[in-house]
Amino acid sequence: MMAQAAVALGVPLRLLAEGPGVSAAQVVADTTVGDYTDLETLRTVAEGCSVVTFDHEHVPTAHLHALSEEGHACRPGPGALVHAQDKAVMRARLTELGVPCPRHAVVHDAEDVARFAESVGGFPVVLKTTRGGYDGKGVWVVGSAAESGDPLAVAAAKGVQILAEEKVDFRRELSALVARSPSGQVAAYPVVESVQQHGICWEVVAPAPDLDPELSVQAQQIAMTVAGELDVTGILAVELFETRDGRVLVNELAMRPHNTGHWSMDGAVTGQFENHLRAVLDLPLGSPQARAPWTVMVNILGGDHGELSRDLYAGYRHVLARDPQLKVHLYGKDVKPGRKVGHVTAYGDDLDEVRERALHAAAWFRGDLGDESE
Repeated sequence: MMAQAAVALGVPLRLLAEGPGVSAAQVVADTTVGDYTDLETLRTVAEGCSVVTFDHEHVPTAHLHALSEEGHACRPGPGALVHAQDKAVMRARLTELGVPCPRHAVVHDAEDVARFAESVGGFPVVLKTTRGGYDGKGVWVVGSAAESGDPLAVAAAKGVQILAEEKVDFRRELSALVARSPSGQVAAYPVVESVQQHGICWEVVAPAPDLDPELSVQAQQIAMTVAGELDVTGILAVELFETRDGRVLVNELAMRPHNTGHWSMDGAVTGQFENHLRAVLDLPLGSPQARAPWTVMVNILGGDHGELSRDLYAGYRHVLARDPQLKVHLYGKDVKPGRKVGHVTAYGDDLDEVRERALHAAAWFRGDLGDESE
């Protein structure tokens, strides 16, 4: 998806891929297959590039410092990216900035977990590995100190810490997405609602329905504050809880194009991938304005039954004929149950109708609907 935006801008890309068949390697001609945790591989790929940027947060922080010290422009830089890499660092810095977050503490053993739970009103509490988690991995909800044994053991085996957080009583999850350039220009996208299933983003509605205008502005201000104070370059996604008592709390940070911003590829004047490229190259940013009153993106997850769940392209005839305005993006991934293998986007004036169109299309690709005669 970054390559699509780069082609339109005439920007050549060089890719470091973990395997020859990954999605980006299928469309980027200048691809090196290698290990992003190996510094020499990073040096080789970065040589001659104007800018180094990322589609995940797992490149070792020390390697990025080394590249920066050697004169490579890493955007976002390691001083910013570490806040998306390490949840404990992120929580400490956001608290210092006065950004609203769930109550939290780094814990080392079951006794620490018990003390933390007592400080927030009791169990259950949420335990997270400080590094390496995503899509619900590395996150546990525990109902007692005894249940913390497995998470603590996992963290110890990986050499990372455990962050304990209060279990927030939230109404829904929101995401505030901004693009920021090195010169300080910022473009803020509409705040969206994201719906999760089993820890995986399932549906995104732009803008978030029935969101109090003051909360919407507050969410955007939080994202812009974080981007500025942490010196983020590129796309920043701030995932938030909207609490039942009318607050917003920061849940996670992602310093890259993010699943909650995929709606913008078709639903905004300038999609997040184009604005990420514009930002890291310090070009003027494009408008983040929505093209229609409502846009709904639904992820296509690999199904575990049905012919269409094995052959995604077989779904095109029905889906595109039924809804000529629908936009479909398939990622070229092997289909596995629960794996994100694509997404669909619908937009229009009526939210219920737009949502139905997107949900139907995703279900058809997943193999959850009948045959074309139905």
